[in-house]
Amino acid sequence: MKLNILLFFFISIFYSCSENNHKPTDKVVKEKSKIYEVKKHENFNQYWYDGNAEITSYKLSQVRYGEIHEGRAVTIFVTEDFLPEKQVKADYQNEKNIPVLKLNSTKKFLTGVYPYSLMTSTFSPVDNDIHPLKITFSSQEWCGNTFMQLNNRKNFEIDFYSYFESNSDKKLSLEKNILENSFWNLARINPYQIKKGRYKIIPSFEFLALNHKKIKPYNAEVNLLKQDNLLNLTIYYPELKRKLILNLTEDFPFTIESWEEHIVRGEKKLVTKAEKIEKIKIKYWNKNSNKDKIIREKLRI
Repeated sequence: MKLNILLFFFISIFYSCSENNHKPTDKVVKEKSKIYEVKKHENFNQYWYDGNAEITSYKLSQVRYGEIHEGRAVTIFVTEDFLPEKQVKADYQNEKNIPVLKLNSTKKFLTGVYPYSLMTSTFSPVDNDIHPLKITFSSQEWCGNTFMQLNNRKNFEIDFYSYFESNSDKKLSLEKNILENSFWNLARINPYQIKKGRYKIIPSFEFLALNHKKIKPYNAEVNLLKQDNLLNLTIYYPELKRKLILNLTEDFPFTIESWEEHIVRGEKKLVTKAEKIEKIKIKYWNKNSNKDKIIREKLRI
């Protein structure tokens, strides 16, 4: 009887250890889950590979110089092939091309007598890879130009150019951390797979450039909550006293209905807001004649 009990005990341990040795790690499960979550949407390819770009206009209230300035924001999401070595849009199909979801995000607003024009381009692999392959940001206003580019290579290689002495030209090589700019594309691919919790994030290029902040990762807290049939994706930076909130539809294609950026300066709290006006899907690159200006009327931009 004792022999049978001992034999059963050792057999149980053996099978238990065997199962643990062959059980996939949490990391593997999560990575496979990311890819699966993209592919499981049967309408993903139908929506993003229909030959059109998605263009959405927003009523913008932008914080600058301690005040709120009215303007317009536009997001242009489109899929395209990307050359990993040259890190540019591919002109021709090639097996080495990487499919990306590209976001061109623009803002236009006036500060007193002079205008601001901002644009950020983010190229993210559609397989839900956590890091974009490339990001660029540019700012044009009457004082001068600012330009910033990140290339995702062994490290993040960053070139920064500005007319400010205190924020002058520099080249950086940073270890890879999560980029705030990546969240906009990740949210459109599958917001439910975004990692929640506290970890380091490199803030948006727009924020870093316009506020003359050091280009580095900062401690942040990320959360995803459901409220009033929307998903609220929040990123909060305690050190910067800044919070970004993206409000998305809870189902695919996870449209960005609005967003807010909260910042605190001394005892003053200021909020940038963008609220959706109109969303259309068109081949905008073919709409370049005078008669096509009517499309801007629909977008109210």
